[in-house]
Amino acid sequence: MTIALLRVRLRLPSRTLKEKRTIVKSVVERLRNRFNASVAEVDDLDSAGLATIAAVVVSNESRHADEQVQAIAAAIEEWRLDAEVLQVETELIDA
Repeated sequence: MTIALLRVRLRLPSRTLKEKRTIVKSVVERLRNRFNASVAEVDDLDSAGLATIAAVVVSNESRHADEQVQAIAAAIEEWRLDAEVLQVETELIDA
């Protein structure tokens, strides 16, 4: 079993936490629906202009898990979010 973890840090065009929550909630729900992955905002919770989103995929093949998180990262970068992708980290954990 392989667990693939993706962390994406974004700079958002929001000025308030309410605006940020709207953007982040939309991205999280869209990723959950499209990729059937566990997705959540995990850092920068009190910063209106930054967000860190994590996605986790579990698979019986490490190649498949890695492909899934790479596809999730590509989707975030391709969607017109009016957000700048600052950092993308992936990690594979064999369990």
